[in-house]
Amino acid sequence: MAGDASGAETYTTNEALSRLGFGRFQALLLGFLGTGWVAEAMEVMLLSFVGPSVKEEWGVSGGAEGLITSVVFAGMLIGACVGGLGSDRYGRRAGFLFTAIVSGVPGFLCAFSPNYATLLALRFVVGLGLGGSHVLPTWFLEFVPAENRGSWIAAFTCFWTLGTILEALLAWAVMPILGWRWLLALSSTPCFILLIFSSVVPESPRYLCSRGKISEATLVLERIARMNNRPLPPGTVTSEAKRTDDNYDPSVTTVLLMTEDRLDEDTSTKSNSKNTFQAFWSRDLIRSTLLLWLVHFASYFAYYGLVYLISELSSVRSQQKDSSLYINVLVTSFAEFPGLLLAAILIDRIGWRVTLGGMILLCCAFLAPLATQLREGLSIILLFCARTCVMGAFAVLHVYSPEIYPTSCRNTGVGFASVIGRIGTIVAPLTTTALLENHRQKEVVLVMDLALFLAGVACTLFPLETKGREIH
Repeated sequence: MAGDASGAETYTTNEALSRLGFGRFQALLLGFLGTGWVAEAMEVMLLSFVGPSVKEEWGVSGGAEGLITSVVFAGMLIGACVGGLGSDRYGRRAGFLFTAIVSGVPGFLCAFSPNYATLLALRFVVGLGLGGSHVLPTWFLEFVPAENRGSWIAAFTCFWTLGTILEALLAWAVMPILGWRWLLALSSTPCFILLIFSSVVPESPRYLCSRGKISEATLVLERIARMNNRPLPPGTVTSEAKRTDDNYDPSVTTVLLMTEDRLDEDTSTKSNSKNTFQAFWSRDLIRSTLLLWLVHFASYFAYYGLVYLISELSSVRSQQKDSSLYINVLVTSFAEFPGLLLAAILIDRIGWRVTLGGMILLCCAFLAPLATQLREGLSIILLFCARTCVMGAFAVLHVYSPEIYPTSCRNTGVGFASVIGRIGTIVAPLTTTALLENHRQKEVVLVMDLALFLAGVACTLFPLETKGREIH
């Protein structure tokens, strides 16, 4: 804490959250925003079950079936940019409402699609909403003290895996009896539940301070203090950072604070947008931004490539009974929990760079033997271990990605990184399926390993280790 020009005591949001700790408020927030993450995962995973049924009912081609998935990812590319810019300009709540409404309402209407073209258009709109879902972990992060931020964001990522499991169970129960339309309708219901209770979640105090709304930020912090039963520091909250840590590059930390100040001083919407882009393209942040893009692309590419590779080696596509697809999704989803647990344990102990780089390179190592022909049992074990590692890497990415940017451009920076990742989701199935259809498993493994190896190297080149660092 410090005094301002008039001698009055002031404190930052970082200092307030450290004093208030992780308590009842953050636990309830974790449950609420985590439910949003579950809802988004369910909307993505239902594509695994709906496509074959739509193909059979309407007699569309295999390419048309795959297009149902592709248009969702295409929408996510645009939605990631729109959601990021919107949440930085209008607030985290606005970003949340965008992703909940734009994915929930069209998702429900998909159940009443009269034809293939209508379903395709609605799934594209759903993708727009899903693209902005990165605001959920970022919103949560801005309420968590720096001391245990990494572990709790890793725990937050578990809700995604929970969503994939719930969707598989729901599909298993609904599809054989009621069909794909009921699955689409029921899968959208979590979004409507979130909208009903959305008014109880306050705006981020960090965002409010970055916009000069000190009195509103104070009210939010006082609410957290009451729920956590802990006192706020004496004085008045301020958006000005009071200190930086010695083990970080001062030039990078300085540009973060200068960028924040420039954004605060400029109240013009047009100028704010311009400065937002200037922030993460600045000389001191461009290196981190480009490296972050590479790691995002490789992680998304490897994750979805693994999903297709597991399906192929398990002979799911060519030889499966009615329940085999649901069992396969369930088992592979459970494989993600060890990676999330490992990330939660390590990230606040050894730092995000070692954890992220180590998990990416471990995934690379587990995949490498698959370039040769192995017994199916051994292949599945290696693939599950690889998926464990890549999901752990995702958990670390959700911690680090928002931390390198200041509050005023945080979601925009994360949104553009997410766009690059979504490109990886589009490239992965096209590359993997094309090579596997030509019996080129070796080439599939080599391409995925190359992407992962480059990402692992990139982790050593980031200029900042953000373990325990206060965000601004």
